[in-house]
Amino acid sequence: MKTLKIFSSFILFSAFSFSQIEESSKLELTGNLRADSKIIFNNYAELNSNPMADDLPGKKSPVLSGVLSAILPGAGQVYNEDWWIAGIFVAVEAALITTAVVYDNKGDDQTEYFENFADENWSVVQYAEYLNGLNDPNDPDIEIDYNTPGLKPWERIVDWSQLNEAETGSHNLPPHGEQQYYELIGKYHQYIPGWPGWVNTGTPPQIMLDYSMMRGQANDYYNTSSTAIIGVYINHIISAAEAVWGATRFNKNLAVNFRVEPFNFASGTELVPTLNVKFSF
Repeated sequence: MKTLKIFSSFILFSAFSFSQIEESSKLELTGNLRADSKIIFNNYAELNSNPMADDLPGKKSPVLSGVLSAILPGAGQVYNEDWWIAGIFVAVEAALITTAVVYDNKGDDQTEYFENFADENWSVVQYAEYLNGLNDPNDPDIEIDYNTPGLKPWERIVDWSQLNEAETGSHNLPPHGEQQYYELIGKYHQYIPGWPGWVNTGTPPQIMLDYSMMRGQANDYYNTSSTAIIGVYINHIISAAEAVWGATRFNKNLAVNFRVEPFNFASGTELVPTLNVKFSF
């Protein structure tokens, strides 16, 4: 700790204000030891108070610094003049946001890929035919439109509620296009009959297993994106906490104290404005 103490008659103080300070600082004693002790003690406390220190332009506000970094990581560090730390938080924020966006887009692309794969390979008509065969084939429970040309398999189911009523498994198949539709057909054995190459053994065909892996890959992408988003929130919190600590650290490393102190001169004791600057290395 190196201490630099500058002693000067500050130009900042006008002759008028200085004379006021000097006059107001004169002690009027009563001759009573108890009363005079209180007067001297109160006068000493006033001389050692530092009302201007909190308003010095060089000091940093921990609250403001924390708020800035909570909004934008690194902003509070810039305010604190901690340039390297600011750069770290900005870089982490950019990396996390980039990761979240990139992997979310990958998840979307993979989702589109496995949904197209399912539409081309899994047939709800084949599944409905299997359900009809479980009952009386001559009196099917599910009406299927075989006559209209150009329809997709899911468009040939005349009444989807008939399909759900005929299902014997633990789940009911949602209408085509819903997220649960694509999840169930690759997850539960009751939907094996809709896949090509199935045999009535309860063992899922390889194409169903491949489809499940495609869905799993999409979920992995989305999970990575979600983790990055959580990291963004954590980065904001850590940056805000560090900014508050950094502002406090800055103020400790640069302590500027303005005060009026008594000095003994040949003519007597006078109150002189002084500047006490402490630099920490």
